[in-house]
Amino acid sequence: MATSAENMAAGISFDSFRKATDLKKRLWFTLGVLVLFRFLSFVPIPGIDPRSLQQLFDTQRGGVLDFFNTFSGGSLERMSIIALGIMPYITASIVVQLGAALHEPWKQLKKEGEVGRKKLNQYTRYLTVLLTTVQGYVIATGLEGLGANQGIAAVVEPGMTFRIAATISLIGGTLFLMWLGEQITSRGIGNGISLIIMAGIVASMPGLLAQLFESGRSGAVDPLVVVSVILLLVVLVLFICFMERAQRRVLVQYPKRATARGMMQQERSHLPMKVNIAGVIPPIFASSILLMPLTVLQFAGGGADPASDSSDWLITISTFLQRGAPLYLFLYGAGIAFFCFFYASVQFNSEDTSENLKRAGGFVPGIRPGKATEQYFDYLLNRITVIGAAYLVTICLIPEILFSNLDVGSALLGGTSLLIIVNVTVDFVSQVQSHLIAHQYGDLIKKAKLKGGGRRR
Repeated sequence: MATSAENMAAGISFDSFRKATDLKKRLWFTLGVLVLFRFLSFVPIPGIDPRSLQQLFDTQRGGVLDFFNTFSGGSLERMSIIALGIMPYITASIVVQLGAALHEPWKQLKKEGEVGRKKLNQYTRYLTVLLTTVQGYVIATGLEGLGANQGIAAVVEPGMTFRIAATISLIGGTLFLMWLGEQITSRGIGNGISLIIMAGIVASMPGLLAQLFESGRSGAVDPLVVVSVILLLVVLVLFICFMERAQRRVLVQYPKRATARGMMQQERSHLPMKVNIAGVIPPIFASSILLMPLTVLQFAGGGADPASDSSDWLITISTFLQRGAPLYLFLYGAGIAFFCFFYASVQFNSEDTSENLKRAGGFVPGIRPGKATEQYFDYLLNRITVIGAAYLVTICLIPEILFSNLDVGSALLGGTSLLIIVNVTVDFVSQVQSHLIAHQYGDLIKKAKLKGGGRRR
């Protein structure tokens, strides 16, 4: 039987959207911030020769830089002020969240509610500045030596002045993106950080698709392969939509209560537990941990002396950790699985859930309230997370393994990009529907108050 909320959702129309002025303001604000993000991706750091940089970047396509460039919406290719994207902030968030789970003083901060959350957010910002400073300086140093073997200079005037200016520009760009993401979350629609990442991927998609179709037309890639790729993308999107809606519904019963007619009625409810409770966070976290060090290694290797020992070991590490390499796939899959279990434990607190049920008088049939219910929820969470982790690892790795030999659309063919786009889109649409339903409920309450006031008069 459909609930009243579901009936409301079914009755949402264009007229209700037109009347939701607050929702329209939020949508326009979100769109404006994303447009600003795209403009920033075309603002280069000072001292860069764009043409030379483009030539150098074209020689390294298909590697980790190409993958990171897709995530940043082409910002790395143009070496814009937001070339590092939001990844340093995500890496800092990982460290702080791990600290809040393992470090006792941070555990206490987490339990302090809004005050503790603000303190942890402040630590995240400080760590973001530190990480961006280190990564920005290494990249600026690597840019000075990038292309020395080919006789191409990406930097107009190398030196300490360029390094300082480039590092400050990258720090400012990343912090500004972080601020924009927070503004979207509070004043717009959806999760700001996820929307910025998705916007970067979507911005690169038309070019990647055009490149794929052009390769099929010119004969560089078998047209049958192109058709198979498109069909696989459609199947992956459908499978992702199915798995993201999959959930384990735990039956919860409440004590019998007397109704208005004097009859005893037992209430039943369901506690939904999503199969992929961690959402898109594990692939993003795992990507940020692998991509940022690899990007720094790539630039550091480009700036090293080719005859030196340091250049040899940098090239060796980069080779072993290239996209599609066995070690890269293993580390990426292990990172996704780890963050699935870690984030699931953060999102779903079995102890709090069981205590809340006990206070409300609810219980799971056949399970004693209290500690037994908590252990049962832990058991269910672990089993569901195994399925969710296997699903995420499969979606992120299998397409990359199948199409690792294709020269075009490598980042687009990766399940990680599709997973982020589908998840963020579904979450965005859900939040829009929630705002529309809340607006309709508000209108109904106003009408009811007006009618009630008229009768009293």
